Amino acid sequence: MSDIKVPELGESIIEGTLTSWLLSEGSSFNAGDNLAEIETEKITIEIPAQSAGKITKILANEGSNVKVGEVIGEFENIDVPNTVDQTKTENNKATPTSTDKSSSNNDTQKEEKSVLNDKPLLPNFDNNLNDKDEKIVPMSKLRQTIARRLKDAQNTAAILTTFNEVDMSLILAMRKKNQASFQKKYGVKLGIMSFFLKACVQVLKEIPEINSEIFEDKIIYKNYFDIGVAIGSDKGLVVPIIRNVEKLSNAEVEKSIIDLANKANSNKLSMSDLSGGTFSITNGGIYGSMMSTPIINPPQSAILGMHSIIERPIAVKNKITIKPMMYTALSYDHRLIDGKQAVTFLVRLKEILENPKID
Repeated sequence: MSDIKVPELGESIIEGTLTSWLLSEGSSFNAGDNLAEIETEKITIEIPAQSAGKITKILANEGSNVKVGEVIGEFENIDVPNTVDQTKTENNKATPTSTDKSSSNNDTQKEEKSVLNDKPLLPNFDNNLNDKDEKIVPMSKLRQTIARRLKDAQNTAAILTTFNEVDMSLILAMRKKNQASFQKKYGVKLGIMSFFLKACVQVLKEIPEINSEIFEDKIIYKNYFDIGVAIGSDKGLVVPIIRNVEKLSNAEVEKSIIDLANKANSNKLSMSDLSGGTFSITNGGIYGSMMSTPIINPPQSAILGMHSIIERPIAVKNKITIKPMMYTALSYDHRLIDGKQAVTFLVRLKEILENPKID
């Protein structure tokens, strides 16, 4: 008898939600067949069979939280012909997809949990509010996991945030001047993110502590630059990784961002897309944020926050002029990174971005 265990779920992720069993007890399977699906706050992961066998016992129910390495079922090894197992086929047909089940469950929960305040569930000390409608729904397993990980990051790291601002005039002018030729040559638009990623790599080389991480009582310095870019998707915020940014041109960075965004929106991000980043960038400006304090993505030691580009009056050579300005924020782990290093990072970033170039 052998165990079916929860595999590694990704960097710093220790548990997920068992959304569905793809086979039932007594079903046979071949090596490589998917046995179950587990959902984390980032992606849905399938558990593949390492060898042919038959499920003898299911130990974890659908909808339950499961941890990495936990035994969720048992199977016995058997010799199974390469032809499609009829039992498996029937079971797969009978088993609704995780999306269908989730949708169905959500509808049921909404019907069951939607509450009108005939009797207030919480104390209400203002009698004038007794006629207000309220709806109470359970927090999803996914949302609970996200909330717990964000709080864990705050509890573990000594997070501080420092701020600066960048005059975006030359970048915007360069984009406008080169947009048509750039798009014609590379098949992709010249965005702002590629300037920021490449500038970050340049400064990370100068201040290696910001591109490092703490492991037990040691510091791991990363001599490569795999940058996480926060992307909003239907599943929430995900942070896929662009590998070896130091080797990429502006066009290659822009293409990588588009490819990862498409994968995120179609729920096709893999574990390799989300693991192993050394530094992250999040752009709240696309939602209109003027300033924020981003939270570090463990085990990384820092994250850069970009924000809206807003025209503001700025003093330049004793004269007031209107400039398109962006506030930047660097949240960092003060256990590893000193204030001087964090401030220097944003100052150097400002200098590079205000004298941009296209690779």
